[in-house]
Amino acid sequence: MIRISKLTDYAFIVLGHMARGRHEAVYAAAELATGTGIAVPTVSKVLKSLTRAGVVRSLRGVRGGYALCRPARETSVATVIHALEGPIAITECGIAEHQCNQSDACHTRGNWDLINQAIRGALESVSLADLVRPPNDHGAEVSIPLTSLTLPRATELTE
Repeated sequence: MIRISKLTDYAFIVLGHMARGRHEAVYAAAELATGTGIAVPTVSKVLKSLTRAGVVRSLRGVRGGYALCRPARETSVATVIHALEGPIAITECGIAEHQCNQSDACHTRGNWDLINQAIRGALESVSLADLVRPPNDHGAEVSIPLTSLTLPRATELTE
């Protein structure tokens, strides 16, 4: 199973709370903790990682706190995952060459690269704004456009 960590899940909850407000709004860590039901130390840890990655910015002073660096529609899901998890790949060889001791004899590496690219592309095409969009009135699922997703043709995978 491919899965994000609990900390990354919390990051999306915190960012979702922030994304529902005004883009310029500043939130204290305690305020975000109260609004999301996540413990203050966990919110602080998430915010520290997101600040380092340039997803949020930290503002000092009496009215200090944290704010989104750009509008939610300009922040991709991939950016957030990368900020907390590191490079997005489902195999070690998708992150760096010769990471695996089998890399010289591996005949599937090229195909894993295609799969890794497709996954990254899908995550890049979904924004934070898409993620926090409320469901429609009929309770149906939200349609999230995968605008930049291009999958390899079957013939490319077998070549």
